[in-house]
Amino acid sequence: MTRRYFGTDGIRGESNLFPMTPDIAMRVGIAVGTIFRRGEHRHRVVIGKDTRLSGYMLENALVAGFTAAGLDVFLLGPIPTPAVAMLTRSLRADVGVMISASHNPFADNGIKLFGPDGYKLSDEIETTIEDLLDQDFQAQLAPAHEIGRAKRVEGDIYRYIEFVKRTLPRDVTLHGLRVALDCANGAAYKVAPLALWELGAEVVTIGNEPNGTNINFECGSTHPSALQKKVHETRADIGIALDGDADRVIIVDENGAIIDGDQLMAVIAEFWANDQLLKGDGIVATVMSNLGLERFLGDKGLSLARTKVGDRYVVEHMRRNNFNVGGEQSGHIVLSDFGTTGDGLVAALQILAAVKRTGKTVSEICNRFEPVPQLLRNVRYAGGKPLEDKRVKQAIKDAEAELATSGRLVIRPSGTEPLIRVMAEGDDRSQIERIVNDLVGVIAGAKSAAA
Repeated sequence: MTRRYFGTDGIRGESNLFPMTPDIAMRVGIAVGTIFRRGEHRHRVVIGKDTRLSGYMLENALVAGFTAAGLDVFLLGPIPTPAVAMLTRSLRADVGVMISASHNPFADNGIKLFGPDGYKLSDEIETTIEDLLDQDFQAQLAPAHEIGRAKRVEGDIYRYIEFVKRTLPRDVTLHGLRVALDCANGAAYKVAPLALWELGAEVVTIGNEPNGTNINFECGSTHPSALQKKVHETRADIGIALDGDADRVIIVDENGAIIDGDQLMAVIAEFWANDQLLKGDGIVATVMSNLGLERFLGDKGLSLARTKVGDRYVVEHMRRNNFNVGGEQSGHIVLSDFGTTGDGLVAALQILAAVKRTGKTVSEICNRFEPVPQLLRNVRYAGGKPLEDKRVKQAIKDAEAELATSGRLVIRPSGTEPLIRVMAEGDDRSQIERIVNDLVGVIAGAKSAAA
């Protein structure tokens, strides 16, 4: 079933265009407030945001909706997404909200929702919210004497800082490490430098001067070149790049090389397995993770379970099957011993712990396997369903048959943009390039014909 509002990670789009308008945000507040208004206790919601200019507009619209539904609102201000998940549970809130479009440019924004357990809402609950959004809410509004209150509680960011610090093993200190940190001019610009400094590191920070429009602009985990330069300039031991809402991380080693989420998961899985901390005899990742990671884990006697793209689906599989490590190649790393969603800062601390315990460099620690050649290309489309075209279906079938024993093919529509993502990987780079380019051509021709 096609959904009108929700994608793979909440509701997202360009600010002041459907569905990211004040009217929709207010209706989301009323709908979600209606669903989670259970029992006779005074209900509460916590709302965090990143540093986008449109965050003020959407925050106020959500406050209007939630208070109209009878919920009290705690406004956290700029704070990472995992902090919202943690504080939803810590403050015994009925629902948590993060206003963010993650790694997207500043013009976009989004609404991520968490239940009282700190986990992102299920597809079923999101469908229920969608059903409510287009209805008349008059009967759902709270009577005058039950309208909610709103207050700002900025001091609660220190609860999150203390939580993050406790995830570093007790026998480890960051003294002696020089850390270059890129906060993407986003939600972690306050908490991340302070947490690392309090743990003993010498911290050199960039991307920590948000102005409402520079979030993710030539910085952060999707644009790590600025961090690579800073690592070289300061001779840092490690570079840590977060994204706009700090739920993902990319590492830069002491030589300036980029370490992606697949390598980070390999490090954590191996070290946790050696310490008998790894649950499920493996990890959970998505269909986009490199085949090299799967082979590396197999050589260690560990498994790789794959899900569709989206850290929420990784988390769902982890919960159902008792895994405690999962994530995405993009840098969403979920460590369920500590939290309910991806946390870039907590994941980075696990890498730092491995570096300190072994006395080895980041490049020695984080290059656990040789990735197989992998190519991803996007095809933009304006409408229609190009993947249902007969020629496209046949081309995909032929490509899958060619890669049957030597690689993988993943073709999927983006959950946040009008794109078809075409990814192939295998041992023969020239073969992979040819297959991807041919498929992109067929899909582009199909969507042009449909137009």
